[in-house]
Formats: sequence, structure tokens, C-alpha cells
Amino acid sequence: MIGVLFVCLGNICRSPMAEAVFQQQVDDAGLADQFEIDSAGTGGWHVGDPAHRGTQTVLRRNGITYTGRARQVQPADLQHYDYVIAMDADNVADLRRMDRKDALNGKLHQLLEFAPAGYPRDVPDPYYDGKFDLVYELVDAGVAGLLDHIRAESGLA
Repeated sequence: MIGVLFVCLGNICRSPMAEAVFQQQVDDAGLADQFEIDSAGTGGWHVGDPAHRGTQTVLRRNGITYTGRARQVQPADLQHYDYVIAMDADNVADLRRMDRKDALNGKLHQLLEFAPAGYPRDVPDPYYDGKFDLVYELVDAGVAGLLDHIRAESGLA
């Protein structure tokens, strides 16, 4: 089982979107039984809340179902998951501060490292500007590249 955790600030916009899109791509590839996929936030403000309505709307419009609830990253998550995928540099810094046991060595990445050349480094937070469609485009490209990377690294057909 390959564990993938997507992380953003509050776990209501970007990381649940990435979780849902990645899950859909994994399902479409017939690999659902090979993955454990989740998302979390570095902050706890929204724990227990559903995804932001903007995230829900863009996912529904793209035929993707998501019913998860926000949760905060726990130190055990850093050891448990094989890939910890942050949405931006601030998330990376927050995760590194949490990592008391060097659990993140080699497994912490920013999502858009896996997008094609020319994409920005950070996935912007649509909570503040409402650009959920742009975030979806970035997430879709990033998770497609991430799945290709994991398949190649793990030898999954």
C-alpha cells in the first residue's frame, strides 16, 4: 500500500481537491487497491468542516465526488505516509517544523514539482481570491505527474 498525504493550510480548499482528483486518477487507472490517500491541514481552524463550497463546486463540475472532512496533520502522519505532498512553500516550512524525527526525508514534495515545465511552484490558496478553477487546473496537472512518478518509482503498470 502506497500512502499519499496532501497538505495545505486549512484542509478545506487545495489539499482536499488534490486528494479527490488524485483518488479519481488512481481509480481510473485501476490502482485503488494500491493506494491510501488522504489530506490534512497544517492549521486546525477548520477541523471537522467539509471542503469549501468552491472546492465542492469545481469537483462536482468535473465529475468528482468528495465527502471528506478537514483534519489537522499529526506528527504520526509524517512517518505513516510514503509521500507528503504540500501545496506551497509555507506548507513545506510548517511540515519541516513539525518533523521532530526526520520522518520527511525524501518524502516531502510540493505538488507542482510533478507538473509539466512552465507551471508555478506554489498552488495559490483560493480561499482568499476564489480562483478555484485555476487551482483545479494546477492540481490536475500536478497529480497526473505525481501518479506517473509513483508508478515509475514503484513499478506499477
